[in-house]
Amino acid sequence: MDETVVPSGASLQLGPYAAVFAPLDAAGRAEAVTRRLGDSIAFGLLPDASPLPPESDLAERFGVATTTVREALSTLRADGLIRTRRGRGGGSFVCAPADGGRAALLDRLRRTGIGEWRDLADHYATVSGGCARLAAHRADDADVARLEELASRPMRADRAGVQRLEGQFHVDLAATAQSARLTREEMSLQGELGPLLWLAHTQAGSLERAGDRHRAIAAAVRDGDADRARAEAETHVGELFGAVRTMVLEARRSR
Repeated sequence: MDETVVPSGASLQLGPYAAVFAPLDAAGRAEAVTRRLGDSIAFGLLPDASPLPPESDLAERFGVATTTVREALSTLRADGLIRTRRGRGGGSFVCAPADGGRAALLDRLRRTGIGEWRDLADHYATVSGGCARLAAHRADDADVARLEELASRPMRADRAGVQRLEGQFHVDLAATAQSARLTREEMSLQGELGPLLWLAHTQAGSLERAGDRHRAIAAAVRDGDADRARAEAETHVGELFGAVRTMVLEARRSR
C-alpha cells in the first residue's frame, strides 16, 4: 500500500489529484461518481488512508447533488474501497488495495473490448494533439519554461510519480493552448482514464520513452512547430495506450 501519511482530521490536498474530482457529465451520475472514485482508489491513485473531501465538497466539485455522492460512497463502502468513521476527526477514508491496483486493472481490461480502447485512444490523441498544436502557436517564454521544466523531471518507477508528471504535463500543455474547453476535456479524460493509463504504463516498463516524448513535445512547442508538436503528442498517447494493450494480452492470458 502507499505509505503516504495524512494528518488526522486533515483534508486531502487535491492539487496532484485534481483530475479525479473534475466535473461529471449529466448521465448516470451516481454510477459515474462510483466509477471515478472507485477506479482512482482501486488503481492506487489516491493514497491509502487519505481522507476524502466532505460530501458537500465532493458534490460541488463533481457538479452533482449531495444525495448522489452519498449513494456512490455507500457503494464504495460496500466494495471495501473506503471506510467511514463517525464523530470528531471522522469522514470517509481511502482503503487502497494491497497489490497496488494490479488485480483491479486486469479485471477492468478483461471487461473492456479492444475496440473501445482503440476508440478512447483516438479521442485522447485528438484532444492531446490539438492542445499541443495550439500551444505551439500560443506559448510564451514562461509557458515554454514551465513545460521544459516538467519534461526534464525524471519519471519515478511508481504510480505516484507517473501520475504526477503525466497528469501535470498534459494539463499544463492544455493550459498553454489557452483553451478552457480543451483543458476541461483533458481533465475529464484524466479522471476517466488516467489511473488505468498510469498504472499500465508503470507496469509495462515504458517510463523512459514517456520522458523522451515529453521533452520532444516541449521542444516542438518552444520552436513554434505546430505540426511536430501535434504529431509528438499523438504518438505519445498512442504509446500510453500501447502499454494498455500489453496489459490486455496479459489479462487474457491470466484467465
